[in-house]
Amino acid sequence: MRKQILFLLILIFTAQTMYSQQNIKSRVESYKKVKLSADLSWLSDKEKQIIPLFIEASKLVDEIFWKQNFGDKESLLSKLTDEYEKEFVKINYGPWDQLNDEKPFIAGYGEKPPCANFYPKEMTKADFEKIADPNKTGAYSIVVKDKDGFKVVPYSAAYKNEITKIAELLKKASELAEDAGLKKYLSLRADALLTDNYQPSDFAWMDMKSSNLDFVVGPIENYTDKLFGYKTSFESYILIKDPDWSRKLEKFTSLLPELQKGLPVEDKYKKESPGSESDLNAYDAIYYAGDCNAGSKTIAINLPNDEEVQIKKGSRRLQLKNIMKAKFDNIMQPIANLIISPEQKKYVKFGAFFENTMFHEVAHGLGIKNTITGAGTVRDALKEQYSALEEGKADILGLYLVTRLYEMGELKEGEVMDNYVTFLAGIFRSCRFGAASAHGKANMVRFYYFQDKGAFTHNDDGTYSVNFDKMKDAVISSSQQILKIQGDGDYNTAKSLIEKDGFIKEELKKDLERINNAGIPVDIVFEQGMDYLKF
Repeated sequence: MRKQILFLLILIFTAQTMYSQQNIKSRVESYKKVKLSADLSWLSDKEKQIIPLFIEASKLVDEIFWKQNFGDKESLLSKLTDEYEKEFVKINYGPWDQLNDEKPFIAGYGEKPPCANFYPKEMTKADFEKIADPNKTGAYSIVVKDKDGFKVVPYSAAYKNEITKIAELLKKASELAEDAGLKKYLSLRADALLTDNYQPSDFAWMDMKSSNLDFVVGPIENYTDKLFGYKTSFESYILIKDPDWSRKLEKFTSLLPELQKGLPVEDKYKKESPGSESDLNAYDAIYYAGDCNAGSKTIAINLPNDEEVQIKKGSRRLQLKNIMKAKFDNIMQPIANLIISPEQKKYVKFGAFFENTMFHEVAHGLGIKNTITGAGTVRDALKEQYSALEEGKADILGLYLVTRLYEMGELKEGEVMDNYVTFLAGIFRSCRFGAASAHGKANMVRFYYFQDKGAFTHNDDGTYSVNFDKMKDAVISSSQQILKIQGDGDYNTAKSLIEKDGFIKEELKKDLERINNAGIPVDIVFEQGMDYLKF
């Protein structure tokens, strides 16, 4: 009898594995390939010489993120013979599907550990609490186990080979740089990588206003550390400024203090003033590496994350225009055609998508960074719930800012309804990232909140319609809810909110299945490098 049960279990496991293998090809094909091409002929000779150095450094960044997210890349890839398996592993930087709740898709690998590769898998939270080193919670260190127990190792030592080479490349680029701001930033960023002290280079990056090139590089976001949310992942972007679009955005920077004061909460939740040196610019991206290239692709950047830098200087919001356009044309518009009611499809516009994304990034810099209850920073107080709640704040507060700017007469092209309907369609785009993504969780929570408030109607034909007045009211009340949770550092409420609604429920699942069955890409994947650039 035992042999029969064992044989049955083997058959079931084999069938599941075969099913997984048969579907990897379709998962790969669910990503739309986009060539990151740009005309760089207008750049100076030295700027053109810098770009290959950035690309070489980015390839090393890729190697570090592989170590952080999974471990030994070659030990995984060398086992695979199927080309689609290899390609999908490379898209996800490991054997876990980033846009399907990080489910394993390669036989022999179980669920992704929440510690990723930042902590030993056998380490318990109790073990972590016993570590005496105060740097254990630092953003730029890992925890390893040796014969003496658990110890903290700084990134500069853990990834010394790659970091040393990246720093050398940044120094070379700094010597070539003609823009004073870029020169200083690259030099200080090289020092930061070698010393794990990133704040001076963050300040220098904030002062870099006139460069045609930008290279965002280093350990930045903490999404991959799902155990504590302390550790940051390596990533890089190579960006070319779009001067014309950037000029259009300049005026909004001066409005940030006024927008902060006008947030719909008590004064104690908006007592901090956003730095006066924040800026908004538009760029074309020509290379992604590391964390930002895994699974879903970032369409805008709001950095630095250092709260002290944000309070003193503000933050820079970089809108990646060519990536936004690729996602709008290939994903957003087809989704809207399927799920938005016929009479409201006219409101789905790229301009509104761009504005919603831009003010999402602006909203990250507003609100409060330090709790009013003495619980430290909002990031520390909310722990692993911080990322999802912060993305939710940026989504909803961004929509609130758009509404206010139309009322103030600062936005004149289009109307608020464009932004509301485009935002609703965008929820379906982001929900496809799954519950493992902070952005996906945020969008699911937002969807159910709007549903409860009657902000939209689910029509008999399966499409959705925005109810303008109720949507506007829901935007305000949702902004109030999140800003209060953050200001209070209310971990329990944040956790309860995300656990209650931060997943895909049956009705929404059916809509997402319709979108998937329509063959609409889930996201984009890049063909990138020197071969695609026009010098």
